[in-house]
Amino acid sequence: MMKFGASTFIWVSPFSNSTLDLADKVHHMGFDILEICIEDPETINPESIIERLEKTGVETTICGAFGPDRDASSDDAAVRSQAIDYIKKCVDFAREIKAPVFAGPMYSAVGKTHLLSKEEKQKQWKLGVESLRKAGDYAGEHGVKLAIEPLNRFETDFINTVEQGLELVQKIDNPNVGLLLDTFHMNIEEKNVPEAIRSAGSKIFHFHTCENDRGTPGTGHVEWTSVRDALKDVGYDGSAVIEAFNSDIKEIARAVALWRPLAPSPDSLAEDGLHFLKRLFS
Repeated sequence: MMKFGASTFIWVSPFSNSTLDLADKVHHMGFDILEICIEDPETINPESIIERLEKTGVETTICGAFGPDRDASSDDAAVRSQAIDYIKKCVDFAREIKAPVFAGPMYSAVGKTHLLSKEEKQKQWKLGVESLRKAGDYAGEHGVKLAIEPLNRFETDFINTVEQGLELVQKIDNPNVGLLLDTFHMNIEEKNVPEAIRSAGSKIFHFHTCENDRGTPGTGHVEWTSVRDALKDVGYDGSAVIEAFNSDIKEIARAVALWRPLAPSPDSLAEDGLHFLKRLFS
């Protein structure tokens, strides 16, 4: 049965022990899951999170933030090592707080958009595969799945489509490594979103239900019934998480090109989006 989640990005950045009340908030709204983005591992205390989650009955998934110092396909071996270490640390957190999946665009730095030659692109793929193979092995040993997220062309030059994501997963060749699909990015990059979902099939480990403008699900032109039907066709029964961003948090707003509020409030975006998704999947 589908479970519905809300990303901490809807309200805060970075998430920390001082924002644990978000678990209470999403519980009262009716969500099953709080998706925690670990931007700064130093702000995260697993014991406190576990205590609050158990108190509210809310489950969790984990996603990552990948800046220039966490680039798994960088030419710089030290940067690649930092990326792997960060993923491992997030896997450790996921294991401790019983999150089944760690997700994100972990193959490169978000915002890296270079026009690479054929030889440079081949090197990028080789380095990315090597890094994520190590990370995938570590995650598997700790009982956590990795879900790799394709991003749109304005946010990465590497993995934009489901087809490319599947090629990366195939090259990594680890059953513990799959995909996070996001309707916002697919709306930009895929010629046929439902068919892209069907092509991913059992490799869909996680799913983000995001409107075409990153606002409230159900208020834009994403063809939600087709998305739902495709997910049903492939037997996906994992998490459906609303990931949106708060325009009042300037650093994040700039990073995702969010120049205006997309809902009356973060709370209304989450609540209205949840009501829509529950009706959609009921």
